[in-house]
Amino acid sequence: METEVDKEILKSSGAELLPDGRSGLRIHGWEIETLRGTILTSLAVEEWEEKLRTSHLPEMVFGENALVLKHLGSNTKIHFNAFDALAGWKQEGLPPVEVPAAAQWKFRSKPSQQVILDYDYTFTTPYCGSEVIEKDKEAVEAKANTKGEASLQWENCEDQIDLAALSLKEPILFYDEVVLYEDELADNGVSLLTVKVRVMPSSWFLLLRFWLRVDGVLMRLRETRMHYVFGKDETPTVLRENCWREATFQSLSAKGYPVDLAVYSDPSSISQRLPVIKQTTQKLKIPRKV
Repeated sequence: METEVDKEILKSSGAELLPDGRSGLRIHGWEIETLRGTILTSLAVEEWEEKLRTSHLPEMVFGENALVLKHLGSNTKIHFNAFDALAGWKQEGLPPVEVPAAAQWKFRSKPSQQVILDYDYTFTTPYCGSEVIEKDKEAVEAKANTKGEASLQWENCEDQIDLAALSLKEPILFYDEVVLYEDELADNGVSLLTVKVRVMPSSWFLLLRFWLRVDGVLMRLRETRMHYVFGKDETPTVLRENCWREATFQSLSAKGYPVDLAVYSDPSSISQRLPVIKQTTQKLKIPRKV
């Protein structure tokens, strides 16, 4: 899904493609890259289940897929991957969404199996990305130390992502979308986590989206947007907006919206119909040097 860009446009924008066939580019002190691999093997599934302390994983987990944005001056890395997202799912531990009795049989792997949905089979995650500082070839996780300090910390703020600026016609220097995991909920809907990135001469922008549809029951949309404007501030600052939306099919029907599943196949087209249940805006000030 990558875009092909004229080399002259890249050069005039201060950007260059990554070498050795890698997918991404370098621009104004950032290295932005997408990684792709295959679905987890059966052995990898066992390893992940052991690490996550669970016996359940989505049908399709792309363990090698990732989006990585690295600020070269400070070795600050913002990245998105399936393992950290599933760790968030496990930690949040939401109760299972109730499935109509007539559809529960679809979750059986064997005809005689008893269906017990005692876990969050939707794999809903609060994940909004991972941050790390790489120093001396070792990754130092951005977590609080014993003194309560943190190497990287998102701060609540009143700033908003400039959507008007993002709507301006600019050359797209790089665009890609990566699937982290997906599950069809035994033909009862869809659970999908993706991340897409767009790089322009003036900024980069990304959207991490968790989309859930349990047919006839519930829709849930959790989105994280990040935006960074090149050279805008003396201190490099990334803005992050998190927005969680959710609605039952019953509540949408009561408002007069159609309940045809075909209408709800694309979250982009129906997101405004889902009420906001949580919304935050934060910023991350990136140190210039480690």
